[in-house]
Amino acid sequence: MGILHTLSLLFITTPLLLLLLEENVSNVEARDHHHFGKKQKIKNSPKLSPAYSPAPAPSPRYPPSIPSDPSYGPTPTDYNSTRNCIFDVTDFGAIGDGATDDTAAFRSAWKAACQVENGVVFAPSDLVFMITSTIFSGPCQPGLVLQVDGVLMPPDGPDCWPKSDSNKQWLVFYRLDDMTLTGTGTIEGNGQKWWDLPCKPHRGPNGSTLPGPCDSPALIRFFMSSNLVVSGLRIQNSPQFHMKFDGCQGVLIDKLSISSPKLSPNTDGIHIENTKSVGIYNSVIGNGDDCISIGTGCSDVDIEAVTCGPSHGISIGSLGVQHSHACVSNITVRNAFIRDSDNGLRIKTWQGGTGSVTGISFENIQMENVRNCVIIDQYYCLTKACRNETSAVYLSDVTYRNIKGTYDVRSPPIHFACSDTVACTNITMSEVELLPYEGVLVDDPFCWNAYGLQETLTIPPIDCLQDGMPLSLAENSSYAC
Repeated sequence: MGILHTLSLLFITTPLLLLLLEENVSNVEARDHHHFGKKQKIKNSPKLSPAYSPAPAPSPRYPPSIPSDPSYGPTPTDYNSTRNCIFDVTDFGAIGDGATDDTAAFRSAWKAACQVENGVVFAPSDLVFMITSTIFSGPCQPGLVLQVDGVLMPPDGPDCWPKSDSNKQWLVFYRLDDMTLTGTGTIEGNGQKWWDLPCKPHRGPNGSTLPGPCDSPALIRFFMSSNLVVSGLRIQNSPQFHMKFDGCQGVLIDKLSISSPKLSPNTDGIHIENTKSVGIYNSVIGNGDDCISIGTGCSDVDIEAVTCGPSHGISIGSLGVQHSHACVSNITVRNAFIRDSDNGLRIKTWQGGTGSVTGISFENIQMENVRNCVIIDQYYCLTKACRNETSAVYLSDVTYRNIKGTYDVRSPPIHFACSDTVACTNITMSEVELLPYEGVLVDDPFCWNAYGLQETLTIPPIDCLQDGMPLSLAENSSYAC
């Protein structure tokens, strides 16, 4: 009876679980606070000392709850040396011709590998496997690996998507502990036909956007899982988010390549929410939305040696939507390169939310042709009709250190738009040098209700940052997390 009960947990396909796992993450656009200062013609920008020269990160010291070496885990050679633990999907009937539905073979291989320690579900190279929306669930024996050396892809667009499958997610990994997703292959999202839906931004007739709903599947989702490693793969052309982590603890991401076109809508590279102890290292991400987006409930996140762009930058938020309570703490981004992006380092919250964002550090960041290089926007809004609210997510202890490079002159490179009633406090600026990529110098950053310290003079000067602390800021239980 116990074995049957365990097997029944492996592939839960009841409507209740599908409802639990599905979520609709909508992309929203910010309401900009335009504030342009004096402009000065320049001919040649001085050469800046580099903030960061891209190079592999050292073995990260963090997070402690998962292996600390980015090259953690057996190599493909190691897997091949333990043949009795390898479950090749072709042995379970997978064809790998890119047209045949290989879902059943992957499910069968997963069931078998789940029952043994250090089991490996193996998708060999030189084959293209098409599978439909699937939940790979646990609990499983420790050390389970899904190794993709070939190509793994979903059906080609919404017309080919099975009507009975969720159109909000493709591969879901659920209730797993000590699991690795790795390989030398590619996970191809076939996103083009989803991006072209007329309900996507500016995809309808004459550049319009038709009413939705406009659900599109996230490519890979880890849900309620722990001690995860994702490494080595190329992940591209997702219909929506490329990779999501929700309700997880202990995540190591290393040496990933994530890519989709610059104008592909809602294609965040890595999105995390309600997830703690995360390390993201040595990866290259270019897409049509945020390279990395950090949602509510995240803490102890370390991001290092990431190249980002074209994209919408690295974002914390949006937070506090529909008066929700949002908590984010202890986020570090260092030794990163952001290029050709709409935003650089962004924190975005809605009016009316509660909670706090604290302990944020951006260090050794190189920018190239980035609009809104450094931005805090506490007036994030879906439409222009958002009402003014008196409550807000409290932002404090945010450090920008050694941020250098060039900006797109359509917006000031530094933009701190904090809540009217809940000021941003303890912002620290040190060695921030931002010059125009081309055109004229915007030498007047924008600040509203922002308090902090300049340890060094910034380029351009940021005289609008207020000293000390606001008199009106008092203890408030709505900030507690």
